[in-house]
Amino acid sequence: MTLTALTEKLRAASPRLAIPHGSTVGPFVALLLTCAFFTTQSSQFLSGGNLALVIQQVMVVGTLAIGQTLVILTAGIDLSCGAIMAFGGVVMAKLAVGSGWPPLLAIAAGIGVCAGFGLVNGLLVTKVSLPPFIVTLGMLNVAFALTHIYSDEQTISGLPSAMTSLGDSFPLGRTDVTYGSVLMLGLFALAAYVLGQTPWGRHVYAVGNDAEAARLTGIPVQRRLLAVYTIAGAVYGIAALLLIARTGVGDPKAGQTDNLDSITAVVLGGTSLFGGRGRVVGTLIGALLVGIIRNGLQLMGVASIYQILITGILVILAVTVDQLSRKRSARR
Repeated sequence: MTLTALTEKLRAASPRLAIPHGSTVGPFVALLLTCAFFTTQSSQFLSGGNLALVIQQVMVVGTLAIGQTLVILTAGIDLSCGAIMAFGGVVMAKLAVGSGWPPLLAIAAGIGVCAGFGLVNGLLVTKVSLPPFIVTLGMLNVAFALTHIYSDEQTISGLPSAMTSLGDSFPLGRTDVTYGSVLMLGLFALAAYVLGQTPWGRHVYAVGNDAEAARLTGIPVQRRLLAVYTIAGAVYGIAALLLIARTGVGDPKAGQTDNLDSITAVVLGGTSLFGGRGRVVGTLIGALLVGIIRNGLQLMGVASIYQILITGILVILAVTVDQLSRKRSARR
């Protein structure tokens, strides 16, 4: 490869060039228009309590979507995130209630188990060179089965307050906000900083843009991918804790559609399924957009099946826009 060609590939791998400044503008405008529409349909929509409820409802999927964003930015996808989260939640609950572990140690074990699943995903992708879709599809079934085997199909209740405290709320003006919602927003802020302001974040974008070009420029591609999947797994563990805090139980049936919901949030937020382009702030917007659509339709009395229908249409439109944008960029 000539020096000129290598330079061009390096430029293509740069997140500054790969992410248009307006990549989150479209989702943000869609969010504003959606809010404006539901405001005209329900007087309750803009109340502080209802908006706080929306954030509370999306905090689990939103946290999952942070890990999903990392994976998708590297041109991968994780279908196992919801099942991993469910297993992590059952591990936390069963160790704390059934084995009498201290709550903090049980939480750490649950997050560690989820990170272990992510590590295995990463090893299969990097060392065995299996496609992420196949790896995580298989891991979805593995985690799902282990969750039901380990829990004996039983929902675990009677959890210590230390494990459910993130579901408690505090007053903010006239609105009660849960601590879990604040944690989710803090995780988004941390992820935005790491991806946008650190060399590690720039490497993630470069790998997603062109893994071979990234390797030729000295980026340890396999180590970055391994770190991405492991960190994503740990994030799923935090989502498991938030799920426990919200429901108050360890539920083996939890998270069965959250993998698709997390992908929906990432795609609606403007992150490309082909990797290398997107912002985690867009993922937050995408998660809020889904939450607001479902909340607004509920306030309007629309059946839940239509909520699913509209969400599916939005995902198809978002992917279509991304594909057209990539083709337009390729012609240039």
